[in-house]
Amino acid sequence: MAQEEGTLVNRKELNPEASAQAAFGARLRRLREGRGWTQDRLGVLVGCTGRHISAIETGRKSPTLPFSRRVDATLGTVDTADSFEREWREIKHGNLLEGFPEYVGFEGRAVEIRVFEIGIIPGLLQTPQYARVLAEAALRRGAITSEQADERASLVADRQGVLVRPRPPMVFVTLDESCIRRLVGGPAVMDAQLAHLVEFAALPNTLLQVAPYEIGERRTFNLPVNLLTLADRSVLCYAESQAQGHLDRETASVVPMLTAYHQLQGEAMSQAASVAMISELRKGIP
Repeated sequence: MAQEEGTLVNRKELNPEASAQAAFGARLRRLREGRGWTQDRLGVLVGCTGRHISAIETGRKSPTLPFSRRVDATLGTVDTADSFEREWREIKHGNLLEGFPEYVGFEGRAVEIRVFEIGIIPGLLQTPQYARVLAEAALRRGAITSEQADERASLVADRQGVLVRPRPPMVFVTLDESCIRRLVGGPAVMDAQLAHLVEFAALPNTLLQVAPYEIGERRTFNLPVNLLTLADRSVLCYAESQAQGHLDRETASVVPMLTAYHQLQGEAMSQAASVAMISELRKGIP
């Protein structure tokens, strides 16, 4: 039996301000107590022991993604702004821009993914070597720690799992020409990355297009944009600047972004022409 903290003498006071993990535990305790449940009772419902619940609440153990999802299912917080899965992603990827961990959670369940990127290959299409070069560059600048660099590279690999799940989403990727012309990591890394783009374009559930420089002012976005269509056909939009990210669910603002994406696709090169451009670029890499 877990030592239930209902007796004041054994109850540990929690400080949700101490860390993201502490905030997770404090909120779990608050919602559990609000339902009048003991730690043992919640443990039974989510498939663990009361001692484990106690350790999560007091910060002695870190929550996992499966645990967070089971808690959401038990407490009715699945796919809400207050979901424990969202909070877990913020703990794990706390060095990422606001809104991005939540976006990644929805990305894993999307039926359609639309991406526009400027300057670099988007994470869903990055090779491990390309992703590592970007993470190490941020590390050298002092923008992130060594541990965070590892987490960034790991997150790229985790996100790409969506492309090989049993029923993968339809993935539309439009790359500004700068993405394929900007040399990242040297010739060998870049050649392998461009080869990977060609392989991606050959998949039955993908569409890869390059928005060439020549479209000029007809390019509809000046910042990277990600659009997700979920199983219920609702659409989410995630956009970011250098300093912040924003996840938008409001139809009034998301629908115009979807329209602009379609307009961009109309200006971009066909997939065949895009692949031909990428293949030609590979020939010029030493």
